[in-house]
Amino acid sequence: MNEKGIPNMWNSLLAEETIQIRDGLLVFALFLFLYWIFKKWIFQGVLALLQKTPSSFLPYLWESFKRPIQVGLIAAGLIWAVHIFPFVHIGQLFLEKVARSVFIVLLTWGFYNFSSTSSSMFENLKKRMNVDIDQIFIPFLSKTIRLVIVAISITIIAQEFNYNISGFIAGLGLGGLAVALAAKEVLANLLGGIVIIFERPFSIGDSITTPSVEGTVEDITFRSTKIRNPSQALVTVPNSILANQPITNNSRIGKRKISFNLEILWAPRNKLERAVKRLEEMLHRHPGIQPEDVFVKLDQIRDGKMVLIFNFFTKSSEWSDYLDIKQEINLNILQILEEEGLQVANAPQPMAPGSSAPQQGSKKNEPGS
Repeated sequence: MNEKGIPNMWNSLLAEETIQIRDGLLVFALFLFLYWIFKKWIFQGVLALLQKTPSSFLPYLWESFKRPIQVGLIAAGLIWAVHIFPFVHIGQLFLEKVARSVFIVLLTWGFYNFSSTSSSMFENLKKRMNVDIDQIFIPFLSKTIRLVIVAISITIIAQEFNYNISGFIAGLGLGGLAVALAAKEVLANLLGGIVIIFERPFSIGDSITTPSVEGTVEDITFRSTKIRNPSQALVTVPNSILANQPITNNSRIGKRKISFNLEILWAPRNKLERAVKRLEEMLHRHPGIQPEDVFVKLDQIRDGKMVLIFNFFTKSSEWSDYLDIKQEINLNILQILEEEGLQVANAPQPMAPGSSAPQQGSKKNEPGS
């Protein structure tokens, strides 16, 4: 080969590599343009068409795959550009495995989104097939489906790269005892969640009372149940604890009990009978009280005091309604006692206008003075 042939060959190689670089960049730019077109017009146009269908199934499915399709366009452009680039030496077989794995990941991502709690799939199943799916079962079922989707995806990708899944499963079998001992609480919470799901002592949105917590159920997961207590704090209770406690479902009772004792100072019989009658009538007439369960009785007489016992139920089991009714009833009770000349025991004594507080040691307001 003469001296002139070497520069010519080198220039030829550089020209060929330059063309490959140019083609790779053009391919990647093309897919970036497709990404922009999809994001700007195609997605919204297809979504508008699907929203005209009577079911929300297809629109939600399309929305679930929005991000996977966008990422898929970028990934496709990058893989194709890498295949064209002259300085990246990756085997054709390996590049095909990467492309298939990326496709599996994007498909998994889309179905993962689609199986979320807000998916219309479960609602359509309830309406069309008249299947009774409890509200608390939907998030648990959704998380289970997601777990299965991810597990299948990982298995397929591992097999794509010739990883021995059978050996991995056998390894889990050998270390199963150690894993079970280490994850004892996790398994206990998972089993507790399954017990709650299938026994259905409450549903999402129900107001419950247990020895450890009281409030409204917001969510249940594999490990715990989230409950919003009356002070609006979110309490997370492990399922293993909740499944082994007595649970009172206030929402299914349909009413809440109000029961208390009230001590008043001794009064003549006619005053007391008239006050008790008025208190019972007030509770019977109250729109928020169950009229058939009202009891106002003189329970005890001791130490110059009389103890009235109150026992009745609210019509609503909602915590806010319960507090409002309880406050209104207490104010009505104080008003009736005041009108009948009865005084609550240990209540502060009102001072006459213009009078000053008694000096310490004075016997003016002492009993028996």
